Amino acid sequence: MDPDPDSESELLSLVTQLMFVEYFNLYWDATPLLTELILLVSSMDLDSQPKPESEFMSLTTQAISLFNSMELESQSKLLSDLMSMVFQNLSLFNSALDSEATTLFGKIISLVSSMDLTTEEKPESDELVLLIQEILSLVNSRDSDSQPKRLVELISFISQKISLIDETLEVKPEPELISLTHQILSLVVSMNSNSGEYISLCPQAQVKLENGRFRVLEDVSWRTNNKWHCLSVNWRTFKLSREEDTLHFICIGCNGDNHKEFNNVPVEINHPLHPNHSLQLVVLKEDSTRECYCCDEALSRILYYCSACDFAISILCARKPPVFLINHHRPEWHGHPLALFPRQAFLTCNLCALTDPSSPIYMCPPCDFVTHLRCINLPRVIKISRHSHRIYFTPSFDQEGLSCGVCRRKINKLYGGYSCIKNGCWYAAHSRCATQKNVWDGVELEGVPEENEEEVDPPFATKGSGVIRHFTHRHLLRLDVDTGRDYDEDKLCNICITPIYFGNFYSCTPSCDYNLHETCANFPRKIDHPIHPHQLNLEAGYGDGEINEYECSVCPRKRTVGFLYRCRKCFYLHVQCAIASEPLDHPSHIHPLYLTSKPDEEQRKCSVCKKSGHCPTKETFNCIEECDFALCFECATLAQKVRYKHDKHVLTLSYGDKTSTMTYWCEICEERLNPKERFYSCDEYCCVTIHIECLVGVDFYMKPGSKWFNKYGAEVSVLPNNHHMSRPFCSICKKRCPHKTFFQCNGFEYCSRSCLLTKSKEVIYLGGH
Repeated sequence: MDPDPDSESELLSLVTQLMFVEYFNLYWDATPLLTELILLVSSMDLDSQPKPESEFMSLTTQAISLFNSMELESQSKLLSDLMSMVFQNLSLFNSALDSEATTLFGKIISLVSSMDLTTEEKPESDELVLLIQEILSLVNSRDSDSQPKRLVELISFISQKISLIDETLEVKPEPELISLTHQILSLVVSMNSNSGEYISLCPQAQVKLENGRFRVLEDVSWRTNNKWHCLSVNWRTFKLSREEDTLHFICIGCNGDNHKEFNNVPVEINHPLHPNHSLQLVVLKEDSTRECYCCDEALSRILYYCSACDFAISILCARKPPVFLINHHRPEWHGHPLALFPRQAFLTCNLCALTDPSSPIYMCPPCDFVTHLRCINLPRVIKISRHSHRIYFTPSFDQEGLSCGVCRRKINKLYGGYSCIKNGCWYAAHSRCATQKNVWDGVELEGVPEENEEEVDPPFATKGSGVIRHFTHRHLLRLDVDTGRDYDEDKLCNICITPIYFGNFYSCTPSCDYNLHETCANFPRKIDHPIHPHQLNLEAGYGDGEINEYECSVCPRKRTVGFLYRCRKCFYLHVQCAIASEPLDHPSHIHPLYLTSKPDEEQRKCSVCKKSGHCPTKETFNCIEECDFALCFECATLAQKVRYKHDKHVLTLSYGDKTSTMTYWCEICEERLNPKERFYSCDEYCCVTIHIECLVGVDFYMKPGSKWFNKYGAEVSVLPNNHHMSRPFCSICKKRCPHKTFFQCNGFEYCSRSCLLTKSKEVIYLGGH
């Protein structure tokens, strides 16, 4: 064919795209690219390309010519070399989430497709050749309906057979085609026009956040001395800010030793804000972080750190010279210039009343005025979720004996804080408490007119005596007054998705089967919740059959249908969690409980379930007395009173007796109860005691008959566990499903979401079915 001037750029573009395909788009993105690449190379007349050739085309021509001239046995060895190189390089099958997986898969398919292994004689003892044949068989057997499944089979198969492939990259002398391949890939990286400017990061140690402090774990040892590991597909890239175009990278192959051609960030610096010790460049081992000493922003994965003083600043702040004198401070707070005090010091800030060395300090020595850098620009007027009015900053308070409306601790009148100026309102808060991210939305309201509150529609309209039209349902609902009716465990409230144990409720016609607790029917359509700064709207969750079960932002329970309070941006609350507000009077503790947790503190261990870290939020209900009692949202929203179909009385949640020596048995599973833990019991001398899980289940917000599609694309059905003859066996734990509901997915049954998730992980990570 005639030389095509665009063929080189097209080939370069395809190779570049293949190198950077994300793993989860492997099949859909890589397969068309590979097909196009093979067709392009097959159609190119490399001998007729313009001369002199570019370096890229010259290397490509050499590689293809060398490969075509090799014997079958050499090709198999070459394939072993390439596969071993990429497997070792990317550690693909230890973590199916590596985005560089496409590079591996692309090279395998591309190379194998160019070989005719079926028509030439091959040694039967060569296990690698047999492996290649089986791979080809899997690839060729894919049809349009089962391709994703076949892809999982292929990945699983290769991961199981990887032990057959020897590590050949360190073989000396290096095979010529291996060397050419590395040169091509390196050249493609250097020619990638989208790569931009790179700066090398060479951290010297790893650190981990523990109890608010960084702990040095070990020196960085990313030096494998393997040139394949230094390709850019193995770099960890960072942007230090959204505005910055420059990409910073860490090479896990050499930690920068082989990349001297790039500019690099200094591995050790001296900084005016920490003059006594030098700062070392370190990398965070996990995502947990804390705020920068200078800017109060969360530190990124790479930072400067002094282990002796636990001093940490971001790279961006380290580049900026500190401001030594501030002349334009707010005159209503302090009228003199403020000078930087260049040491970490335990001085009490006049604006926040805290002795906190984690921020630079500015001071006016003649006036004995001290302030943190982070406090200099405190907002003047704000609206927080804990109070219905705006609150205003004041440098000091007139009243004695005020308590903070957020943390519930006393306020020192000599220092700054926020207060409400409405007549008769004595609400006040500490400066730091009022500006927490879980309380304040970050908007300064000084100079913004205070608008009249938007009128909120009521949740229902009264249409007659005991008849309403609720905004959640198209039909009229009639009040059913509780006069001692029998308990029906299949009758659920359509807002909170819990049984109607007792009390009044609204219902539609029997054929419609739509019911609402009277309490739930009165839930307001908009609320402010103490732990979120934005207003929340009562809305329906995902409809039946939508993409995923939805999550609550404060409790670990999932549900498929029902209603929730939703922030338009980022926050969801089950209605049970939304009505659990402060002060909370809970049977588990003698004192009222308050939401006093701070965003940057570790979640407290729940005093009831003895767990921590199991809820999506760090917020707990805490006792402000000397009790050190904390209650998680999961325990705070567990029903205190329930019904059992074989008992006419109400059952109450018992919190156990630590000194009890009694023996109790569960009425449902007929196994022994631990009298020192929680269980439901009848207080009417019936002696009925039941495990919590046996009575209400473990997934009790999942409505029977509903379904959803999980994030892996599989349909999951929630089925009632009301088989009269026998209950189904769980496919994971191999036990009969004991709860009121069970799950069905791809023809298999699961007793709980935990078993269902276990199976989903097997499908993704192990290639299971």
